[in-house]
Amino acid sequence: MVAVLKLKPNSNPRRSIVKAISWRILGSIDTAFWGWFFTGSFKIAGSIALFEIVTKVALYYLHERAWALSRFGLRQL
Repeated sequence: MVAVLKLKPNSNPRRSIVKAISWRILGSIDTAFWGWFFTGSFKIAGSIALFEIVTKVALYYLHERAWALSRFGLRQL
């Protein structure tokens, strides 16, 4: 017999925004590194990384909230 785990929603807006910010910090470090690597300029790399933090946190948050409303892939018992 296969055990089925009952998934209960545990996502809330505060969790989503913290996840978005922590993910973007990691992603922005990566972007800054590659920006510096390809341009040789810390100023340009930092500008790119700072700009993308704002836009991508907002996009990730909206994406996360849309998925929190979706029942796709969840099993009901």
